[in-house]
Amino acid sequence: MAGHRRFGRIRKLPSGRYQARYLGPDGIDRPAPSTFANKRAAEIWLVKTEAEIRSDHWIDPDDGRVLFGKFALAWVAERPGLRPNTVQVYRYVLRRHLIPTFGNSAIADIRDAHVRRWRKDLLDAGVSPTSVAKSYRLLKGIMTTAVEDGIIRRNPCRIRGAAQDRSAERPVLTLHQVVTLADAIHPRYRALILLAVFGSLRWGELAALRRSDIDVGSGTVRIERSLTELPGGGYLFGPPKSEAGRRVVVIPAAIKPELARHLEAFTGSADDALVYTSPTGAPLHHGNFRRRCWLPALARAGMTGTHFHDLRHTGNALTAETGATLRELMDRMGHSSPRAALIYLHGSDVRQQAIADNLSEVAALSTT
Repeated sequence: MAGHRRFGRIRKLPSGRYQARYLGPDGIDRPAPSTFANKRAAEIWLVKTEAEIRSDHWIDPDDGRVLFGKFALAWVAERPGLRPNTVQVYRYVLRRHLIPTFGNSAIADIRDAHVRRWRKDLLDAGVSPTSVAKSYRLLKGIMTTAVEDGIIRRNPCRIRGAAQDRSAERPVLTLHQVVTLADAIHPRYRALILLAVFGSLRWGELAALRRSDIDVGSGTVRIERSLTELPGGGYLFGPPKSEAGRRVVVIPAAIKPELARHLEAFTGSADDALVYTSPTGAPLHHGNFRRRCWLPALARAGMTGTHFHDLRHTGNALTAETGATLRELMDRMGHSSPRAALIYLHGSDVRQQAIADNLSEVAALSTT
């Protein structure tokens, strides 16, 4: 028999459990999402629901019925200022790791336990911890927006440390390896290797450089844009990865002759001529460069397994070893956050020994 209350109604079901119903702010008569083992539990739920309505914290249960796949794709499409590469990565992660599990689930039905099981299944299937962390961060970001939009009350992504990217540290090449690789690659790309290392530049920044961006006399390279390859073909010249990416990099005098020779032999005379191109004069295509130039050069140099990004990583490490401050590292790398730059301030064994030697001298002076 239905209970008589000021707010909501309770009735005992033939199964012996209790059902609670209430009139929502939208005028729709709604049942509780589940039944209750006893009347007291149903009463407590109605009290909490009434308090949510009065405090304007009530969430329409129908909003949470939107499917994750639909919501996630809209989330990517509606993010302001995303770079094409980022959009491409997000869509890949959704298609590969998130939608197969959550795509047909209502947002409101995704629980903490589902997220934990999904993450464990990925790791058990051999997906790299780095990819799992990236997928988790994307899932958490999407669900955070669902909370902010009032679709769900609480983010189910609550695994401590799951968003941290614990990728293996990239190798730092020796100076001998850098020179060996520069000698092994086609002469058209020798200066590309050297500038990637000694300018700490990203692939997209290198591929977007124009003749007017390089001043060999003063030894400076101006970074104002980056080249992005679009899905399905085509290119886009856009701003660097962040506002801090717009910068002027001073290069070592030792590589200035190499840059001058490259500009003379392989770069058009117009100010807007691309510094680095394919043999046909087209913008560099990363896949073609890797297959036709990079991998053969690695084989000749005996350095298989090295990635192009390891060149920038090496340059950052070398810069840190010169004693550069955190701010100087951030400026040279083009980072607005100190997080990445701090990686390179762990200090090499050589730097640690130099510091110890200096401290020893100070200690010796103080005891004499």
